[in-house]
Amino acid sequence: RIEIPTLSYKMLDGKIAYIKLREFNEIAPKKLREALKELIPQKPVGIILDLRGNPGGLLSAAVEVASQFVDKSPILIEKTKGGETKLFKAVPGGLATDPTIPLVVLVNGASASASEIVAGAIRDHGRGILLGEKTLGKGSVQQPFTLKDGSELRVTTARWFTPSGEAIHGTGLTPDIEVKAGEGDKDVQLEKAVEYLLGLRK
Repeated sequence: RIEIPTLSYKMLDGKIAYIKLREFNEIAPKKLREALKELIPQKPVGIILDLRGNPGGLLSAAVEVASQFVDKSPILIEKTKGGETKLFKAVPGGLATDPTIPLVVLVNGASASASEIVAGAIRDHGRGILLGEKTLGKGSVQQPFTLKDGSELRVTTARWFTPSGEAIHGTGLTPDIEVKAGEGDKDVQLEKAVEYLLGLRK
């Protein structure tokens, strides 16, 4: 059995805080806070939040994770077929909301659902930029129904929108800086994110 950690983090060259979040499960917000409590006191010149390959997870976890970086509301907008709108507000007490610490969110075609909620909130509220490739575009709320023969029917009951009103479902989020993935072991996107953050200091 191989267990993949929900979150991992480190300082790059002692200057940039790097956080890799692999899924939005129950422990993701707690793990993120623990990481930030260790990284922020080291006075990083920037933060990289890596959501590449993150398929999403719990909506509540997405709101809490986004709130660690964004102290403005809403985090996302949910609209039902009947026209009802629900706003999800930021949770107070975020540890990395300081705008003087620039933030880059890494995304790609496998960043979906909750990942897109977090990325959209950070971008729309001006907290950071998105770098990488266009996200998947999974932003719908589905209600499952189990049928008599054991099969399952999923009915879409609502869709998610970023704080500025941009639809997530079916379109995805286009990065502020588009960078295609490199070949082999070379992580071109991460290198570009580091380059961008260090360039802001000049």
